[in-house]
Amino acid sequence: MNRRKYLKTLALGSVIPTLTPALPKGIFSWGTPQKIDFTSEWQQWPNMKWIGPEYWSNPLQDWELIDGKPTCMVSAANRNIQLLTIQKQKDLTAFEIAVDLKIHNLENLKCAGLILGAKGPFDDYRSAAVFGKGLNIGLNSKSKLVVGDKQYPIGTTSLKDQITLKLSAIPTTKDYTLKIILTTGDENKATHEIPGVSPDQLAGNFALVADYDTKRVNQTKSVAFSNWRISSSKLLANSNKVFGPICFAQYTLNKGHLKITAQCSPIESISGQKISFQIQKNKQWKDLASTSVPAESRATNFSINNWGETEDTPYRMLLELPLKDGIKVFTYEGTIAKEPLSQEEIKTAVFSCNFHHGFPDQDIPDNVGKLNPDIVLFLGDQFYEGTGGYGPLFSGAFDKLCLDYLRKWYMFGWSYRELFRHKPCAIIPDDHDVYHGNVWGEGGKQADMSNGVYAPAQDSGGYKMPAEWVNMIQFTQTSHLPDPFDPTPVKQNIGVYYTHWNYAGLSFAILEDRKFKSAPKNVSPPEAEVWNGWIMGDNFDIKAHRNIKAELLGERQHQFLDNWVKDWSNSASMKVVLSQTNFATVATLPKSEKNDANVPSMPIPEKGEYVKGDRPTADMDSNGWPAAQRDIAVAKIRKGFAFHIAGDQHLASFVQYGLEEHGDSGHAFAGPALNNIWPRRFWPEVDSSNHSYENPAYTGNHYDGFGNKMTVKAVANPYNTGKTPEIIHNRSTGFGLVTFNKTKRTIKTECWPRFVDPVKHPELQYAGWPVTIKQEDNFAKSAKAWLPTIKISSKQLPVLQVFERNELVYAIRLKERSFQAKTFNEGAFDVKLINTETGDEKLFSGLAARKENREVIEVEI
Repeated sequence: MNRRKYLKTLALGSVIPTLTPALPKGIFSWGTPQKIDFTSEWQQWPNMKWIGPEYWSNPLQDWELIDGKPTCMVSAANRNIQLLTIQKQKDLTAFEIAVDLKIHNLENLKCAGLILGAKGPFDDYRSAAVFGKGLNIGLNSKSKLVVGDKQYPIGTTSLKDQITLKLSAIPTTKDYTLKIILTTGDENKATHEIPGVSPDQLAGNFALVADYDTKRVNQTKSVAFSNWRISSSKLLANSNKVFGPICFAQYTLNKGHLKITAQCSPIESISGQKISFQIQKNKQWKDLASTSVPAESRATNFSINNWGETEDTPYRMLLELPLKDGIKVFTYEGTIAKEPLSQEEIKTAVFSCNFHHGFPDQDIPDNVGKLNPDIVLFLGDQFYEGTGGYGPLFSGAFDKLCLDYLRKWYMFGWSYRELFRHKPCAIIPDDHDVYHGNVWGEGGKQADMSNGVYAPAQDSGGYKMPAEWVNMIQFTQTSHLPDPFDPTPVKQNIGVYYTHWNYAGLSFAILEDRKFKSAPKNVSPPEAEVWNGWIMGDNFDIKAHRNIKAELLGERQHQFLDNWVKDWSNSASMKVVLSQTNFATVATLPKSEKNDANVPSMPIPEKGEYVKGDRPTADMDSNGWPAAQRDIAVAKIRKGFAFHIAGDQHLASFVQYGLEEHGDSGHAFAGPALNNIWPRRFWPEVDSSNHSYENPAYTGNHYDGFGNKMTVKAVANPYNTGKTPEIIHNRSTGFGLVTFNKTKRTIKTECWPRFVDPVKHPELQYAGWPVTIKQEDNFAKSAKAWLPTIKISSKQLPVLQVFERNELVYAIRLKERSFQAKTFNEGAFDVKLINTETGDEKLFSGLAARKENREVIEVEI
């Protein structure tokens, strides 16, 4: 190669040094009107399983670039390639479009050719790219020209040869006449004119289509395209609308160890490709590491020890692709944010449960950007099996399974990458991320698929998909997290990612709720008649089986939590547990329902209405089961006065756990769903005579369906908002924001509906929010006695650990220089004070805890 071509892919927001309070308005507008002379350059690319950065193929796994031609490798309905960078506006501008096509399979061919005016549910080119429908123009198996729902004869034109389809859109006074010319290799031409085409019908995306009249996906190569041309004096264009080959990146910084993962397109087959991680120093880009993009995950992880940057540091991923006409260089830019250790308040944005109802969900980065979080958390179900249409693949060639997953994962990044381009981000997969409705991992075993891929397979325990595939999705979503506490794989050599993330004075325990959990059907008595984690036996009382022998977090994660509650290094002042779901079942169902299969079709109540006739649910997918193991988990995390943030529930809630009594343990916030496919509800049997939306009757002390104590402080029940689309507005969708004040040691939780501007309308949070608690409220068990008052004379506030008979009672970093530790009985206790900066410790053994204790101990450490 004797020359270099540079194509800089500056995805939106890349030059902003931090997540700005508000992204620029119109940043995803169609583009600017300009003269267009577009010609595809597929002939410059080698064979690969990707069509190129200017295109979005539907679905990804069904298209390959072969000998410079995008080729549909199946014969199935509505396979298409959407052009991202050019759109037709709603006016009467003339344009021409042409493409060469080779039809390999004529059987059941409905239309091979073009789509004009492709539009999606939302006025955004990404919506059109994934879901766009428009005017199909092409050829069918009957040797007819197809224009929408009409067909025209084409004479003797042979469909066995390469065909050039050329269309001229000629404006008239108020509409268009379409002149269509078909040309074969022997110059045999067929010409048709279609008058009276509305300009609205042609406004939108340009696309190519291979559409077959079949419900099956036949593994038969169907149509190949080449030499796509578009010309006009004025079309909308925006060269920044490309997607890939570097799609997005996410990172964490943990005690000076930076880990960042770049998600790429399927370009692994390009010989000599190289991706580099660079940072900008003194206006110069500096390489820190380089590698190549692998197959399967198409993701690369960079691990940088001894990260010493003390300011916001621009980074970029630089990808070099040797093509036939030279080396093209693509970049993706972002910021490694300065760790805000000295910042008093740390804001964490909370997301989960993301279907495609609102794709591309631009309101989320717009409104979250105004709150400017320091940390971004995605806590599971980054997508669902059906995201983007075309269904999930449960079997087939392994790489097809990987590509099927990647299309959904790419959609997630396309929606939300601006949230974590400039901020650290934790992402943890949940059941739907691994193509399960529910997953009880049982230590990583293989699920029994002999009775299908749904409830029977899930009830058998383990993972339905191949272990290598599970590892692939875990790599894409979690390889940027701090190294696992214990990296030993589980069964089938499936990896683990539970870990301790220490950042900005917060200490996060990132858990894996599902991987070690027992399958209810395998441990419950036969009379329970478990189906998909629900008890179908009419007379079976799950509360009588509180101590059933079953796993929840598993012994390995118990050991991790025991270590974590004691570890307050890197100036950590507050502790937070992150997991897929909470340790309670905050939901009810009508008494007539045995399971939640009918939840999506249940009536949505009016605002202020109280729904009667419900009972607490016993959903064993929640962490309310197994109850005894739930108690162990709650008891362990409260020892660190930890706050719990979770997703999964499709119902935002703020509760306080109870063990011996209501309200004696930590608080938990389960955030709302971004796009809610399962609108759960909480309508317990209470006196609702004074219920209102603003003052709900359902708050207070409750028992969930497993008998677990919980104090409900806020719930965002679905209600009829009167807005459309109802599937978004009436299902309590949104996001959370949790603010940790490290000086005051307070935790403020906010719960925001979608499409609400949090700056203009701070009063429009869901009813019951914001909720503010103190750190010490996360171990609210009443004191029975008190240890001597500790007075600290040194500048550094130490960590205090209280032990009874060598067992940790609790640990906390002191907020003030004078502290009197509570105990839950009288007797002798050991107290350890630790300066986490120097490692110095002081141990006071055998201190007496009394109901009244006026003793003072002065300490310098």
